[in-house]
Amino acid sequence: MSIPHTFVVWVENKPGVLNRVASLFRRRNYNIHSLNVGTTQDPRISRMTLVVHTEPAKAPLIEANLYKLVNVIDVQDVTERPAVRRELALIKVRAMPGARAEIINLASVFRAHIVDATPETLTIEATGTPEKIDGLLATLGEQVLEVVRTGVLAMTRGLAEGKRHLPAASAA
Repeated sequence: MSIPHTFVVWVENKPGVLNRVASLFRRRNYNIHSLNVGTTQDPRISRMTLVVHTEPAKAPLIEANLYKLVNVIDVQDVTERPAVRRELALIKVRAMPGARAEIINLASVFRAHIVDATPETLTIEATGTPEKIDGLLATLGEQVLEVVRTGVLAMTRGLAEGKRHLPAASAA
């Protein structure tokens, strides 16, 4: 049975690295459900969070294949580890004047914020677990005009940082 696996991958912050990682998944015929990339506190290092639906037995193979890439520094499968997982969504909804108060109240129930308004629409910013975002979207129903989601970001809890092979920080 295929389940979502969350991988955190530290890579060198260099051109072409994202393409190499994506090509690895393409070659192995794995579909990336979500992918986030950004720099870390060290500008030489980028951190990727990938969610891939696969059978549990194949997750170690994905991790091993990622390690084979030249610019990959460290890989963690955080699927079963204690971690904070969050997603950001911008949701544009139809909001005529008579319905605005209800939508604003609904957004507040989900701890979401109105970040833009036009005479016909409201744009809601929501952060939380993917399930929370799904719940907000289901509740908004047919009022939803447009959605953009970041996909999952994940960070393990506590002091465990993983990064086993990070290069030493350069002296400033």
